[in-house]
Amino acid sequence: MDALDRLAEPGLELLRRVDHLLAAGAGEGHRLWPLLRRMQVLPGDALRAFLDLHPAPLTTAGHAVRRLVRGYDDACAALTDPGLWSGPAAAAYDEARAALLRHLDEGPESLVGRIESTAGYADALAHWVEGSRLAVARVLAEVLGSTEAVRVLTATAPGGDSATGTGAAAEIATRVLAVLGVAYDGAETLLRQWSPSLTESTWRAPAGGPVRYDSTTRVGR
Repeated sequence: MDALDRLAEPGLELLRRVDHLLAAGAGEGHRLWPLLRRMQVLPGDALRAFLDLHPAPLTTAGHAVRRLVRGYDDACAALTDPGLWSGPAAAAYDEARAALLRHLDEGPESLVGRIESTAGYADALAHWVEGSRLAVARVLAEVLGSTEAVRVLTATAPGGDSATGTGAAAEIATRVLAVLGVAYDGAETLLRQWSPSLTESTWRAPAGGPVRYDSTTRVGR
């Protein structure tokens, strides 16, 4: 359990009241409006969705993907020996063997390269989730102890001043949505940065074209 988990219950309760007050709208020209248009969600619903994001599953996924590399290492080791034979078929086999080795583990576009990139992306996402959860926890702690929170709680109580409460709700919503907006910007930035390294690894055929193995061969050197 991290700081955001500990603040989730009181934070959701406050934002539930904020969402209720925002149903009456906010002041014209308020800085909340651009955030609402962009996020397309009220702060309570936005926080509820964000609470489901945790770094541990992404870290575990990164470790699991990296363990796949061992199998590729074994396959590459089996392909390293060119064999004790010669002739046209042996040359064709050698071209195919070299092409397969390149495809398996030579550079970032190989299968191993893509595996490492996938694991790296999972690690980057885990780091993003961890940092973003901390930032959201900080803003929740600030708004929960703010005068705006008191006004929101007062306004949603029987006989409360809804006009004052709506203004306070708009301020809280602005602060929460601004932090969540920055968090989601970070996720989009990571996707743009990593996308080129996550595309499908393309098979690079031997330079000599299709390989034939029906030529006469001779064992030995």
